[in-house]
Amino acid sequence: MNTNRTFTMLKPDSIEQGNMLPILNMIEAAGFKIIALKYKRMTRDEAEKFYSIHSDKPFFNDLVTFMTRGPIVAAALEKDNAVDAFRTLIGSTDPNEAEEGTIRKKYAKSKGENAVHGSDSDENAEIEISFHFDNEEIFS
Repeated sequence: MNTNRTFTMLKPDSIEQGNMLPILNMIEAAGFKIIALKYKRMTRDEAEKFYSIHSDKPFFNDLVTFMTRGPIVAAALEKDNAVDAFRTLIGSTDPNEAEEGTIRKKYAKSKGENAVHGSDSDENAEIEISFHFDNEEIFS
């Protein structure tokens, strides 16, 4: 089942490089409606919980350190077939492999600092949205 919501997080590298508004503009220009938005700095505990699926991987500590080094922007998005549409918009994890016109091709520095997170399934979108937002913070 495809739903009409997905989650994205602009990572610290995109904020540090001054790309927050250009990325949000690309998201809106692609037809996504931003239904929740939060600018914050994740704690180490939050980052460890959010990325717990990767806790057994060798890059986990580096990922958590990266995600807590500066502010992020969390957003819930709405559009038909939102997860797949957003995965197409952000492009491959490795910006060298990303299609022209994607967020990562334009703004990512490397596979590790790839500017933006996007949910990879409808189930994870729901989990990730509820991780960052209470129901009363979402305006559909």
